[in-house]
Amino acid sequence: MEPLVNCTHGVTLVGGGNAQFADLQAALALAPVLIAADGGANALADLGYTPRAIIGDMDSLRDELRRDWAHLMHPIAEQDSTDFDKCLRSIVAPFVVGVGFAGARLDHTLSTMTALVRHGRSRVVLLSEQDVCFLAPPAITLPMKIGARVSLFPMAPVTGTSQGLVWPIAGIPFTPGGVIGTSNRAQADQVTLELDTPGMLILLERTMLAAALEALCSAPDWPL
Repeated sequence: MEPLVNCTHGVTLVGGGNAQFADLQAALALAPVLIAADGGANALADLGYTPRAIIGDMDSLRDELRRDWAHLMHPIAEQDSTDFDKCLRSIVAPFVVGVGFAGARLDHTLSTMTALVRHGRSRVVLLSEQDVCFLAPPAITLPMKIGARVSLFPMAPVTGTSQGLVWPIAGIPFTPGGVIGTSNRAQADQVTLELDTPGMLILLERTMLAAALEALCSAPDWPL
């Protein structure tokens, strides 16, 4: 299937959750192409922004926006995936920053994190009030402040190695219902991680958004 959005710049993708103006500004400064996932268009209208496109099943879009922004709509009717899923498989871009997908409802946050793993591409970063979250690529080196939080959460069985963490991860069989790696810390000015499979989420402090994107864009990604 041909992508609905194909661009050479980063995409800010807005969902129907708690999309704050500060989050949107931070994302657009790095990813200027603005796309809405279904009800995310409601939040953009309230904040005074018009998206380049609206993608999703359109079951949350306000009636007046269905009328006024009909030319921007790309409906995908199936109900077997979330609007975030639909957007990820419909967008080709160097990277995506997701706003309004984490923090409002836990079930929506969990479904979004599941979609990151299902999508299997690591250059998709979720921005929330306190965190950035993304799928770990096969290898990545992140510039860090000593003592900064580096949380690792497995969404599938994962093993790997690390350099620069207070608690190294080598030899640990991570699983969602077993050993996890939240609240680790950097003990050096950079942290290097290598993972064996696309199943580990990395959660960093919100201030790491730009640095995380730069590191992701220079890191290898998982093969399609």
